[in-house]
Amino acid sequence: MMKKINLFIIIGILLSSCETGDVMDRTIFIPDENDSQLPAYTEWGYNSFGAQYERNYFLASNQIVPCKMLYNNNQLQFSLIGTVNYGGNMTLSFIFPFAQISEYKDLVQLNKTEIDLSASDCTVKISENNNDTVLNILEGKLYFKRAQLLSIDDVVNRVILSGTFEFRFLQNDFPATMSNGRFDMGITKNVFYTN
Repeated sequence: MMKKINLFIIIGILLSSCETGDVMDRTIFIPDENDSQLPAYTEWGYNSFGAQYERNYFLASNQIVPCKMLYNNNQLQFSLIGTVNYGGNMTLSFIFPFAQISEYKDLVQLNKTEIDLSASDCTVKISENNNDTVLNILEGKLYFKRAQLLSIDDVVNRVILSGTFEFRFLQNDFPATMSNGRFDMGITKNVFYTN
C-alpha cells in the first residue's frame, strides 16, 4: 500500500512540473516509521540517504548533490554528500574493486551486491572541512540491494541504486559507528564520471 501511495506522489510531482529532470533530481525525504530523523528505505530514486553517526545523523540535503560516482583504475567510488546535524557538510566515500564499466547504465551490475568494507581492497573515507580521513574499518558492509534502470518514454533516464550500509571503525583509537544507513539514489550521467 505504501509503495502505491509513493508512486502516486511521484506521478503527481512529475505531472505538475514542466521540467521532469529537475524534479527527479531533488531529494525527497519520507520519514522512517521507527526513527523519523532518518529517511525510510525506498527504491524509488528519491535521492535520499541517511545514517546514524554515533549519536548524530548524516543526511542528504536539497542544497547539495547527494551522490557522485567515479570509476577509475578498476575501482568504483560511491560518495554520499550531505550534512551532519552537529553542523557542517560531510562526504562519505566507499571505494571498492569493480568490473570494467564505461557509462552510468552499467551500474545495474551492482544489483544484489554486498561489499565487505573491512576487506583489504576496500577503502572508506570521510571528508569534512577539506580534511580527508581514511577510516580504520573493524567490520561493516555496503549492500546494493537493488539496481534498476528507469526509463521515461522508452529512453533510459537514470539508474536507481538502493541499499543499506553500516560499519564500525576506530576514531582516535576509540570505536565509533555509522549505523542504520540507507540510500536511494537516481544516478545519471551528470553525477557519474569515468577516466
